[in-house]
Amino acid sequence: MTHDITADVVADILSLVNHETSSLDLAGLAAGLDHLRDLATARLGPPDVLRRHSGNGHGDTATLTYTGTGPGHVALIGHYDTVWPTGTLADWAPPIAGSRPKLGGPGIFDMKTGLAQGIWALKLARDADSPVPTVTFVFNGDEEIGSPASRPIVERTASEADATLVLEPSADGAVKTARKGTGTFAVTATGIESHAGLAPEAGASAVHALAEFVTAASAIAAPGAGTTVNAGLINGGTGANVVAGRATATIDVRVRTQEEKDRVDAALKAITTSDPRVHMEITRGWNRPPMVLNPASAQLLDLARAVAQEQGHDLRDAAVGGASDANFVAALGLPVLCGLGAVGGGAHAREEFIYPDTVAQQATLLAGMLTRLATWTGQPRSLS
Repeated sequence: MTHDITADVVADILSLVNHETSSLDLAGLAAGLDHLRDLATARLGPPDVLRRHSGNGHGDTATLTYTGTGPGHVALIGHYDTVWPTGTLADWAPPIAGSRPKLGGPGIFDMKTGLAQGIWALKLARDADSPVPTVTFVFNGDEEIGSPASRPIVERTASEADATLVLEPSADGAVKTARKGTGTFAVTATGIESHAGLAPEAGASAVHALAEFVTAASAIAAPGAGTTVNAGLINGGTGANVVAGRATATIDVRVRTQEEKDRVDAALKAITTSDPRVHMEITRGWNRPPMVLNPASAQLLDLARAVAQEQGHDLRDAAVGGASDANFVAALGLPVLCGLGAVGGGAHAREEFIYPDTVAQQATLLAGMLTRLATWTGQPRSLS
């Protein structure tokens, strides 16, 4: 079965890649979502329920529900937006040739391969003539910018399902059972401008104060606990001969646990700088809570491993630093697994690629999980 579908799955993947869907291109996102909906319809038939939810200035979210023949209900979640600006495809270089074939393209790994594999998984489960659960696909177009419009849809759909499977790329074939929580902190320093040569003492440098703040913020990091702090953007001043009146920084924070999140919040709030004339303002923006392997998800992992064993291979799990929509689901205490999509690498990089010889196995694993979940109507029942 796996060899029979590889070419078709790859063709569907490439068709999705050829529709560029930058998170910031509303026209491209709309066309890409139309194509994704048409692809699902071509492979699965028209959904029993189709809803398109406005992105409110971002990419829309579509939910497609296919009624099953078993009592279970599974949510399959995947984003169709990418980090790549429209036009990137035109000058994308193919992957460097090696002993194992690769396919490259903007968004092919993160995460258009997962979208195609998810559609094929339901097709395979149906074709196996076994009970299948009701499946609701959630295709959102704003995940790469934090899911500002789609988060409530993701949470509501997951709450109505018995299990949620997120089609993000795998960690070298492993499913993702833990992800860091993410926060973005905007820091603004407002000082007093003056001439750097004639009256330096009259000024209060926003740049100098911000440098102190960023240094102190960096010291909050705790690598052993998985907490990272990165000042990725910084700007300020109007000239080398002017004591800077304003400076800004954007700081990315990643944490594994709620306890670390609370510690970072308190530590950032406690930072002081040496010149009291400079006003420091911090805008906190925690986006995704940490994802941990809750008891319900642990049962779902057991199911996935059992299915993989039946199909002749082992399934590993991994904790990763990046966040996804799975973070939202896990924070609700619901059963969720992430990283059930592509096998490859290079997310958000010019070398982004997949191994096409894995797409059939990944789709087949998902299909097997759907078949098992057809008769699982909620946790904490045993999944064996």
